[in-house]
Amino acid sequence: MNIPKKMVVLLKGYPRLSETFIAQELRGLELAGFKLELMSMRRPTDKKRHPVHDEIEAPVHYLPEYLHEEPLRVAKAFFHWLGEPSFRAAARAFLKDLPRDISRNRFRRFGQALVLAREWPEGADWLHVHFIHTPASVARYASQLLGIPFTVSAHAKDIWTSPDWELSDKLDDASWTVTCTGGGAAHLRTLSGNPGKVHLSYHGLNLSRFPSPDRAAATRDGSNPEDPIAILAVGRAVPKKGFDILLRALALLPADLHWRLDHVGGGDELKVLKPLAEELGLAGRVSWHGAMSQQEVLQRYGEADIFALPCRIGKDGDRDGLPNVLVEAASQRILCISTTISGIPELFVDQENGLLVEPEDPQALAKALETAIRSPSERDRMARNAEAKVRGHFDHKTSISDLERLFSAAYSTLANKEPSQP
Repeated sequence: MNIPKKMVVLLKGYPRLSETFIAQELRGLELAGFKLELMSMRRPTDKKRHPVHDEIEAPVHYLPEYLHEEPLRVAKAFFHWLGEPSFRAAARAFLKDLPRDISRNRFRRFGQALVLAREWPEGADWLHVHFIHTPASVARYASQLLGIPFTVSAHAKDIWTSPDWELSDKLDDASWTVTCTGGGAAHLRTLSGNPGKVHLSYHGLNLSRFPSPDRAAATRDGSNPEDPIAILAVGRAVPKKGFDILLRALALLPADLHWRLDHVGGGDELKVLKPLAEELGLAGRVSWHGAMSQQEVLQRYGEADIFALPCRIGKDGDRDGLPNVLVEAASQRILCISTTISGIPELFVDQENGLLVEPEDPQALAKALETAIRSPSERDRMARNAEAKVRGHFDHKTSISDLERLFSAAYSTLANKEPSQP
């Protein structure tokens, strides 16, 4: 297969606990024969790492997170490119973007692109970027400076919080764009001058890390105060996850149902959610565990009866695509309860392999929770169906094969366009 000799992968931050799907993809590409170097726009802030981060062999380089923190590095990059013909093309794109986004952020992206291009790893001949918002701005400018193609993996927030003009420009300039939900792909195709360059590929799971569980048949039905139903919620405490809706739904459950909620994840909204749990009289039944490694989360899946994630669309348009934790939970044969937004219905069918409700509806969520709690056999039936769908259709090897094919086709096309050497 004709693939890039060495590919630079540009990331917003690395490593990140919340972006296991990216780390999994990087390792999958390495195992498929790709030689990678990683460029990150931000340094890590998480105190823990997933095992896959330690398996990735690619070296990691960090761009200046803020230009004023490394002025000499930025100045060297600026003067290196200033006299080059390609600088004019990149500067034209930047100056076209600037009136539509007059911000320090726009200047920062151009400065990071100058540094990326000046410090380009020797022998690299392709640039791939995760997230089509700010990281793709850096990639686009750097691509113009270097005369090297770039490709994009778009995900969720980056699609739905970016202005249409910016998405269109990046979609048209990129060799191709891949995204992980049908809804996201459809939206991007409406904005692209060449819709055929937008591709759908679900991330999937590395199923070797999520083996089929040895799980006994469900028996808990919420009737025993000594053996309450275990509800698990995993995700950063941010508005789009809907954890406040989950708390309000739990407060509506009948008094004869006994349950406990475990939340895993960090996030600024914890300072709002914890007082809300107190206000609703739930504090004694809710445990906040903070961020955990993948191995620790896997253990939590094994202890849970129900997985709940009532995703919503934020006021700024931010939303999840198909949250990886839902796929993980389904792989562990746990009944998942979520909402009908974005790519979630692409995995779950209500009452067939999960329970889906409309977002922003605590009453509907409470009803779904009560149904699930009181019906152990139904939980088992739907959870088995969900696991079967994940293992049949959401293996990450499929995604890696998709990427191999896309990179190979684009790289071969580029090679055919280049003039042959005498």
